[in-house]
Amino acid sequence: MATRTPEQIRASIEANRMELAHSLTRLRGEVAEVTDWRKQIVEHRKQVLIGAAVTGFVLGGGIAAVGGLFRRRR
Repeated sequence: MATRTPEQIRASIEANRMELAHSLTRLRGEVAEVTDWRKQIVEHRKQVLIGAAVTGFVLGGGIAAVGGLFRRRR
């Protein structure tokens, strides 16, 4: 195994630091983009509307079913 000089080790550490800083900056940008819920809703408007309609239908049917159970018991 070849030994490296202290200057080579310092240069390697500095290069790794710069690469890590660049990766961290890129990751922060990606996280900010993914967690922007307003942008996600705008991009997936059709799916959101379909999901809201299905949820409303299921909840409405569930409430109606529970109400029907209470009416039958009287």
